[in-house]
Amino acid sequence: MEYLAIIVFVISTCVTPGPNNTLIMASGLNYGVRRSLDHFFGICIGFSAMVFAVGLGIAGLFDQYPVLHLFLKIAGAAYLSYLAWRIASAPVSEFNETRGKPFTFLQAAAFQWVNPKAWVLAVGATVTYTVISDTYVIQVFIIALMFLIFGSPCTMLWLWFGASLKTILQKPSYVRIFNISMATLLMGSLFPVFLELYEQLVV
Repeated sequence: MEYLAIIVFVISTCVTPGPNNTLIMASGLNYGVRRSLDHFFGICIGFSAMVFAVGLGIAGLFDQYPVLHLFLKIAGAAYLSYLAWRIASAPVSEFNETRGKPFTFLQAAAFQWVNPKAWVLAVGATVTYTVISDTYVIQVFIIALMFLIFGSPCTMLWLWFGASLKTILQKPSYVRIFNISMATLLMGSLFPVFLELYEQLVV
């Protein structure tokens, strides 16, 4: 497995704007870090569990139809490239505060299953960075663990931003630079995948 590529992929996707980060930042703005910890842990643990479950769910199909793994890897790399472009070109806007009580642990964990970005990342990561072999389950577990270890600090960063760096994040020029940087990192994480696909399809 390309561990460095996975780590870069996890960081670049988990630190960019999305439903989870928008909600956790809004929670930080309204309730502070301490009251938002249940929400934070629900995201981190819930999404990692989702990645593992999604990876195991499609393992049987890959065993029966190896070409499906190649097809999904191509589609996943293409869509993640599109996602990088969307991140870099997204219009900059201010984040609005929310009202009400902060998410509980279970609410945040359950939200992952209706979060479009979570599905894209879970499926994209498992089909892009795995190889069909006897260690497939271990590969999926490692990817889920990578999201837990390296994705959690990214989520905490947004919570901290919401609690203490609201002024900086609302400056359009800063947000634009941030988005372009993360989109560049995302494309960089896909380089080994494009190289592998080139070797399989062209060479």
